[in-house]
Amino acid sequence: MRGVPLTPWTVDWAYRKGYFVMGDGKDGPAYFYSTRLRAMLPIEGIRISRSLRRSLNKSFLLGKSDSYQKGPGFDVTFDRAFEAVMRGCQRDEHIWITEEIIRVWTLIHQEGWGHSCEVWQDGELVGGVYGVAIGACFCGESMFHRATDASKVALHFLLGKLRTLGFQMFDCQFINEHTRSLGAYEVTQDEFLRRLRSVEHREIVWG
Repeated sequence: MRGVPLTPWTVDWAYRKGYFVMGDGKDGPAYFYSTRLRAMLPIEGIRISRSLRRSLNKSFLLGKSDSYQKGPGFDVTFDRAFEAVMRGCQRDEHIWITEEIIRVWTLIHQEGWGHSCEVWQDGELVGGVYGVAIGACFCGESMFHRATDASKVALHFLLGKLRTLGFQMFDCQFINEHTRSLGAYEVTQDEFLRRLRSVEHREIVWG
């Protein structure tokens, strides 16, 4: 879908219709896309390997005023570094998170329906995941890691928070080898829209 201006309002409208946004290069235009098959993660949680279990056992969720810990494990926070997570997700080989997308998603975050989960080590951001909430559906956009298992830790904690808040869907757009290994599966676009329509108007307070 081309020719639609990118604003928080058009993102909300398009995501409720089953579209998602990708840009074309760092300074290129952003387009709305739809796919025949849609990838989803079980809201019950990702698959946890033995190595990931060890990383989770050394991970700690920090409150809003907690300081970072020193040690071998990870600190996990929510919404402390939304833009930094977006920039961490940019890839040199294929930049689809454009400056325009970062600007608009930062506005969405400021409006209260864009969220991130950050993973820190010794006070440094080493992983994270971000996305937008459409009713009781969380649309995951991207994740990154600079330390082993950091993105998986972020996703695990994010799904835990979503379940606690009452979310019922986690959209991850495309399936790939990595997301499949975590438990992602595909549904048809029609089935995705049917599920989305059943939850898109539910009001959830992000606490």
